[in-house]
Formats: sequence, C-alpha cells, structure tokens
Amino acid sequence: MTDLMHEIRGQTLWITFNRPQARNALTFGMYEALADLCRTVPTDGSVRAVVLSGAGGKAFAAGTDMTQFRAFETAQDALDYEAQVDAVLDAVERCPVPTVAAINGACTGGGAGIAAACDLRIASASLRFGFPIARTLGNCLAAANLARLSSLMGAGRVREIIFTARLMDAEEARSCGLISEILPDEAALMERAENLAVQLGEMAPLTLRATKEAMRRTLAAARVDDADLIELCYMSNDFRHGLEAFLAREKPQWTGA
Repeated sequence: MTDLMHEIRGQTLWITFNRPQARNALTFGMYEALADLCRTVPTDGSVRAVVLSGAGGKAFAAGTDMTQFRAFETAQDALDYEAQVDAVLDAVERCPVPTVAAINGACTGGGAGIAAACDLRIASASLRFGFPIARTLGNCLAAANLARLSSLMGAGRVREIIFTARLMDAEEARSCGLISEILPDEAALMERAENLAVQLGEMAPLTLRATKEAMRRTLAAARVDDADLIELCYMSNDFRHGLEAFLAREKPQWTGA
C-alpha cells in the first residue's frame, strides 16, 4: 500500500499520509507525491476542494523521516532539502482549489509545515502541534516557513513554541487562530472535513482562487536569503549529534558548535 493515498470522492480530493507505524513521518517521496497532486488538481470543476489527513489514528504527520538526514554530507544537501520542502509547501499553497487540513493527533515538523500551508485547519481534541527541533535535532526552519507560521499565529508565539520546543494543544491552537474548529474525536473530525469540503465546493471558485493567490503573493514578497542560517545548523556537530541521539532515544548534549 502506498505511503500517500489519494482518491476523489464526489468533488473532493482526499489525500492521506499513510505510514502509521512511523506516525506518518514523511519520506522525500511522500513530499514529492503531495506536491504533484497539488500541482495537477484539475480546474474544470470536477474537484472543488482537497482534504489532507493522516492514517492510523495517532498523527496527522510527525515531520520528516529523520533517518534520511544520515545521508547529508555537505551544505548543499541541507540547502537542497530545505528548497525541496519549500517547493512542496509552495505547491500546497498554489493548489487552485481550497485545501483543508483535518488534523488528528501529532502534527509536528514537516507535517505542521504542510498543515500551515493549507487554507483551513480543523482538528480533533487530541491535536499536538509544533516544532520541537530545539530539543531534538538542532536544525532550523527556513525563513519562508517561519513567515508563514508568523502570519497565522503571530511572531511572538512562533518564537516561544520553537524556543521552548513545546507542543500546542487544540484549545491554544484555536485561541491563536491556527485552527478554526475543534472536534471531539477523529470520527467527528472526518465527518466535519467532508461537510466543509462540500460547503467550499458551493462557493465561487474564482473568488477563492484569487484570494488564495493574492495572500500567497503577499507572503512571498517578504522572502529573504537564509542559506547561511540553514548551513549553520545542518552542518553543525550539534545537528549530527542530535540526529543520532534522537534515533537512539537519548537526550542530546548541545555544544553550540
């Protein structure tokens, strides 16, 4: 069975992250498959909305599969990875129809980045959202990702959750505007996602598309060069040590080098 499932039900494209044994941690192949699906959504009215969710009942997506980082040897490896993730998130944002992240359980790292790139986010009460990289790997988020998150929930809160490596619960996520609704469990979440997709499909498609693109362009206008910051983190001894410590389920000992 594929790691990224997709099917069209009615006028909705359903995309499901499907590695429940790894809390739906994303492989590079899953990232690219997601981007391809978003880039090829038809604009003839046959698909009016996209819903993203995670299989297994425990996670939306728990970030990038960290074993893949063991192959990083040069700064270009890190820059290429961040460029790939940025291109995937850009593809999600450019999707010509509304995108809904239906988030159940853990939504961290790359999974949280994907959810943030969607137009709407709804979640079950079990939501745990964040980027615990200051505690786990010692890498960093690209500037474009930080800008997107800041536009959703404020720069101060973004700094705080990254600096403290804590995960936001559903009530906090709703209070800061990250999600719009909390559903009691996964079943209620998926039912609401289906109903919301139908509702979006009844709206004027050009209004929605123009709004999406105008907001994407506004965010893109603030892009900055962050290659030096990516290299600083990914090429550090701390990152290499943090990766191996995480995979061994040990606590890393940071040196700042």
